[in-house]
Amino acid sequence: MNQNAERSPNKLISEKSPYLLQHAFNPVDWYPWSENAFNMAAKLNKPIFLSIGYSTCHWCHVMENESFEDEYVASLLNEHFISIKVDREERPDIDNIYMKVCQMVTGRGGWPLTILMTPDKKPFYAGTYFPKESKFGRIGMIDLLTQTNNLWVNKPEEILRATGEIFNGILRISENKISGEIDHSIFSKAFSELQNQYDDIHGGFGSQPKFPIPHNLFFLLRQCRKGFSEDAYPIVEKTLEAMHKGGIYDHIGYGFHRYSTDREWLLPHFEKMLYDQALVAMVYTEAYQYSKNVLFKNIAEEIYEYVLRDMTSHQGGFFSAEDADSEGVEGKFYTWSSGELKQLLDKNDADLFMLTYNISEEGNFIDETAHEKSGLNIPHITKSISEIAKEHHYNDQLLIDKLSVIKKKLFHYRETRVHPLKDDKILTDWNGLMIASLAKASVVFGNQKLQDAAVVAAEFILRNMITKDGLLLHRYKDGSTEINANADDYAFCTWGLLELYESTFDSKYLEAAVSLTEKFILHFWDNVDGGFYFTPDFGEKLLVRSKEIYDGAVPSANSVALSNLIKLSRITALTKYEDYAHMISKAFAGDISRMPSVYTQFLCGYDYSTSPSIEILVTGKRDSKDTKEMISAINSCFIPNKIVLFLPTDENNNSIYKLAPYTKKYKMLDGKATAFVCRDYECSIPTTDISVMMELLK
Repeated sequence: MNQNAERSPNKLISEKSPYLLQHAFNPVDWYPWSENAFNMAAKLNKPIFLSIGYSTCHWCHVMENESFEDEYVASLLNEHFISIKVDREERPDIDNIYMKVCQMVTGRGGWPLTILMTPDKKPFYAGTYFPKESKFGRIGMIDLLTQTNNLWVNKPEEILRATGEIFNGILRISENKISGEIDHSIFSKAFSELQNQYDDIHGGFGSQPKFPIPHNLFFLLRQCRKGFSEDAYPIVEKTLEAMHKGGIYDHIGYGFHRYSTDREWLLPHFEKMLYDQALVAMVYTEAYQYSKNVLFKNIAEEIYEYVLRDMTSHQGGFFSAEDADSEGVEGKFYTWSSGELKQLLDKNDADLFMLTYNISEEGNFIDETAHEKSGLNIPHITKSISEIAKEHHYNDQLLIDKLSVIKKKLFHYRETRVHPLKDDKILTDWNGLMIASLAKASVVFGNQKLQDAAVVAAEFILRNMITKDGLLLHRYKDGSTEINANADDYAFCTWGLLELYESTFDSKYLEAAVSLTEKFILHFWDNVDGGFYFTPDFGEKLLVRSKEIYDGAVPSANSVALSNLIKLSRITALTKYEDYAHMISKAFAGDISRMPSVYTQFLCGYDYSTSPSIEILVTGKRDSKDTKEMISAINSCFIPNKIVLFLPTDENNNSIYKLAPYTKKYKMLDGKATAFVCRDYECSIPTTDISVMMELLK
């Protein structure tokens, strides 16, 4: 804002977070989360006003413009509170705890997250967005701050009682005791719950808002492998097709928006998150691998095109997100008027594009302030390409080619618009997800460019985000990496390294995965009740030290770690990793058994641990034709619960021998690439015949 030139910055001005820097010129005297802030609150006997959000959060922007830029609201905060701003993406450990408080107190959560608490970090009030003034039964900021100050000064016993109740409540919900074994019927129970939640008209799960939830689809694809394809695959297929047709997909520049505000996937919340691109592209990749539906391959490669074009730093790490807003208006960058299209395109192309992507004069984008159609359109598809091609007397490929040319023209024009803000911090956990996604897709599609991108990103993480002691760091921004990693960083980064090993067969990625897993166990493992804590044993002491298992917008660290540990156990033949995996399942058995459909990433790992294991070891010359064909044949199959090891006979394999000593006995037969297939602890006779190998893998 222009006011910035006239204002002195507050204490956020020295921060690296784009979100915190957005608030550096607010009239509110913001502190970053720091001991200095809490010491000042104790010294002045003031309550803490904690505000948590992130740079691409639409309602965070609204609350800033409405309240935190307001001089009167700022005066109340500055006089009666110590105000702290936190970027939830930088400090998920803080957000994790206080979001649980909000959900416990109000029954809901979201961002912006607003917490009122004592100088010793104990909350006594929680909420999300507050308007400046009270209306429609929702308390406003002015009344909230005034009433809180009155209580703090005149009725401190009420504050004390509230903090005690909330603190005891958060201790109860954070407790995690070993609850026994999981019954194998958990898979059918989860499947049944997902069937009940499935929207058989529009695809996806639930009504509105509607999120992609890739791990639900990962789980269903694994059920297809187990013989439930007639029931499970149509859910996957319809959901993936409907998501792509809808406005939640950016048909011009590619990539998925965060969620749809409606049931039909039409009106998205326009921000784009790196983790969504990684996980959604991965599920399209797996769906292609299972079904060979080329549409799914094309969609995945378009998502990767977006990420490599717009979300990749010059050093190779991936940026976090793009905002929903530009020029202060949500969706402005992504929407089109019919008049604009008619000016940009010749009549035939304009008519074709408008018919295909449902562009009308009145528009389909509802203005959130006027609550009426704005004349702007969100491009989306309601008919199939074949149906539209028939109407225009084209064949399918000709129509696809014509639309591709038109969309490129519109993309180049859109590039001249004011772009949404890009959050250019690089997060280890989300980069781990993208590395895993790219590495998997590179071998399924035979796409070297995707593998190269995964390698460069992994090298960036290994070079910049690991300390001399081998510990991970969480955030990179302008060379700054001072934030300790959390459980998600270790689990997701290890996932990425394991997928990258099976993509490149470079053993250093396997070595790194083992090293990070050992550090993860050392500093995060609960030696009493099992499972990984979200924060390390040397981390900042917060209200509680919690463990996560719920698979939300991203899967939980414990869910991903379960699969990682099983895979490492199968690769190294070290049963200790399998023992840790078993303890994770015992630790959370009670939670998962109550409603398994909200733990579908965990169930993918549990499926891995309980299904027949498949281990494939290939020996051969790395660049020989027969080796490449054998490995390509393996990757063409959807076999999620497998490991693949490669021993190049023309290279030194000492690092693999060290990690997996049993591999020393495997030798190439007759000078040809050779496959050794073991299934459910029984090994078959080695073969140089790909067709025989494929029979063994069925």
